[in-house]
Amino acid sequence: MTLLPFIVLIGAMFLMTRSAKNKQRQAAQMRDQMGPGTGVRTIGGMYATVKEVHEDTVLLEVAPGVHAFYAKNAVGAVLEDAEYNRIVHGIDPDADDTPVVPDDASSLTGAEGETADAEAADEDKKTDLTKPAAAADAPKEDKRDGDADAK
Repeated sequence: MTLLPFIVLIGAMFLMTRSAKNKQRQAAQMRDQMGPGTGVRTIGGMYATVKEVHEDTVLLEVAPGVHAFYAKNAVGAVLEDAEYNRIVHGIDPDADDTPVVPDDASSLTGAEGETADAEAADEDKKTDLTKPAAAADAPKEDKRDGDADAK
């Protein structure tokens, strides 16, 4: 009876170490899939493109023309091309319509006639921040003690 808790404890430890080894094996397989041109996410959350793969290190292009060496263990995920392009470049392969970027900002504000009317309405809504003449000429109140005036 006294051996039962020890057997349960040893069994639980065996299952936990087996699970951890499984995760390590899967991570190593994922890192072996890396090749030049593959998109990756580091454990720090940075997205980059693999340029070269070495034994323990990988050369990543973190920005156009900017390269950095990272340990292979620092790669948190190897991404599929579609997912990498969606996250980094904003390209959604499922969307049929591509975003339209106007050449100028006039299309964002509406037609020219509507813009002029809107500007006139905004002019009427402006708040006058100048002090009224009566308030500017009025003597200022002395906020000191009344006893100080008596001296």
